[in-house]
Amino acid sequence: MSAPKVLNNIARLSVALGLGGSLLNASLYTVDGGEQAVLFDRFRGVLEETAGEGTHFLIPWLQRPFIFDIRTRPRVITSVTGTKDLQMVNLSLRVLSKPDVEKLPYIFKTLGVDYDERVLPSIGNEVLKAVVAQFNADQLLTERPYVSALVREALVKRAKDFNLLLDDVAITHLSYGTEFSRAVEQKQVAQQEAERSKFVVAKAEQERRAAIIRAEGESEAAKLSLLNQSLQISDATLSAGSGIIELRRIEASREIAATLSKSRNVVYLPSGNNMLLGLNPSFTNSQ
Repeated sequence: MSAPKVLNNIARLSVALGLGGSLLNASLYTVDGGEQAVLFDRFRGVLEETAGEGTHFLIPWLQRPFIFDIRTRPRVITSVTGTKDLQMVNLSLRVLSKPDVEKLPYIFKTLGVDYDERVLPSIGNEVLKAVVAQFNADQLLTERPYVSALVREALVKRAKDFNLLLDDVAITHLSYGTEFSRAVEQKQVAQQEAERSKFVVAKAEQERRAAIIRAEGESEAAKLSLLNQSLQISDATLSAGSGIIELRRIEASREIAATLSKSRNVVYLPSGNNMLLGLNPSFTNSQ
């Protein structure tokens, strides 16, 4: 066998091996962990059976695989919506979603590989607007867990219509407009002032009650003191007899006489009825 023939055979073998390798490579596809493959057949359309993890065969040119990520993926949905009292609220909703594996062929036929981009923002805004419209702006803060539970329930139910499974739904951010934030701040300041006024009034009431109790105590103490003095006088009277009364009468007479002696218009007449008369000087002159 001549050298040209050998080279020709080697070239043919190389071409055959290359074509065979290319055909084999085109007939194989790999599905990684956490993924699922949907096959599209040019004659039969989307096949109902999906392929799991591993390496699989297909018919080149006739079939084509589409890989889906079936792991739970986070997504944040933002929405600006109005409340029941016509206040605008900025909300951020975190959603952990994944497709229903058994419904992947139907999802591919109706929504495509980017199903989450088409569905989640739409239904997320729809549910948020519907739920938030049932509450006033201040209730979104005071009843936030209840609002979040309503959003979760409604969104899970809505996502099932598109064969999506939601592992978790939560409101992660909530903010109001500038005017409402200012009004809330002013309301808080007013509430603090009202509480301070209540404290002042309560303090004044306690002081008033304390003053009343103190006055009542002092009154009772004064009564007890007078009673004690009366008892002492009674005891002294009983022990000394009528002499102490006569002594008190003489002392009182002396004080009255000393006071009257300082008056210019009083004359004491020793004779007669021993009366004290207030005489008018003009009347005396006329006599």
